[in-house]
Amino acid sequence: MRRLTRRAGGLTCRVSALELHYRLGGLHLPRLGLWLDPRRAVRGPERVVISHAHSDHAAAHREVWLTAPTARFLRLRLRGERVEHVLAFEEPCDLSGPGGAFRLTLRPAGHILGSALTRIEAGGETLLYTGDFKLRPGRAAEPCAPCRAEVLVMETTFGRPEFRFPPAEEVVAAVVEFCRETLAAGRTALLLAYALGKSQELLARLAGADLPVVLHKQVHQVTRIYEELGRTFPPHERLAGDNGRGKVVLCPPTADRAALQARLGPTRSAVISGWALLPRCRYQWRTDAAFPLSDHADFPDLLRLVEAVAPRRVFTVHGFAADFAATLRERGWDARALSEADQLNFRLGDPLRLPAAAVASS
Repeated sequence: MRRLTRRAGGLTCRVSALELHYRLGGLHLPRLGLWLDPRRAVRGPERVVISHAHSDHAAAHREVWLTAPTARFLRLRLRGERVEHVLAFEEPCDLSGPGGAFRLTLRPAGHILGSALTRIEAGGETLLYTGDFKLRPGRAAEPCAPCRAEVLVMETTFGRPEFRFPPAEEVVAAVVEFCRETLAAGRTALLLAYALGKSQELLARLAGADLPVVLHKQVHQVTRIYEELGRTFPPHERLAGDNGRGKVVLCPPTADRAALQARLGPTRSAVISGWALLPRCRYQWRTDAAFPLSDHADFPDLLRLVEAVAPRRVFTVHGFAADFAATLRERGWDARALSEADQLNFRLGDPLRLPAAAVASS
């Protein structure tokens, strides 16, 4: 990023302290010696902020800044030693880089427990990086708390108008009905949900449904950490042997379903994902049903986030980054995509192209 200043004799271009590059699947601010969510390990002297512990936002970095829940989840999911600087939400951290001093502050992102928005103040400018976020209130994560900033870098997984999620209460009611019908038919209900975040959100929303819930090992490990960090859930047990037979089993989409069926008998399965808004989702995952419960912002949430931050410039990353940047430009915002070629002539009638990262964690 560069700023133009007018001086006698014409315009002078000076490099901003918030010079920004998209590299290694994340953001690099070279004048600060800082990375935000790079997907490949940074082992040199530069610092790294990890917004949350999902594998597409974390790697085996040398030195990291993160929240306490994210640190706990990383210790479970990512082996190796690293220097950890744990920050509480709203706790300012003053650092210095090649281009001078800057301040780093983390704010809740609403995506999963401990997920963080990153606010950077440097050289008289402010930048807000969202990472994955969700404005809609959840049951298992802190409420999202966006703030004003001059530059906004935002995640746009569901950045097309087609993606408008129904109320979570309606989705969960449909999930409960699916489970009851499955159990009444003498089968086991398999709910495929990402082990970190999605499973805990779904489990919390099953409170009061009076369903016998069993957690796959990976889901159970993460849920224990949630409980140690103060979150509460309805009664559940850990999957062991065939104790899930005839019950509701929460398991990761990557679980060996053939092996599970051998232990649990006849099953019906459903994938829990924002991509369930697309009719082909359940066929892609080879399930009997698909329910659109997501930990990400949908299209209206993305627009609301921009309005709340009120930036003078917006950069979009991941998912439908170019499409959403074009939408913002049509609405008068200075916006461009960082993670893909910008689509300057976007039209709402263009065919829908799924981004490469269309997975059940969304």
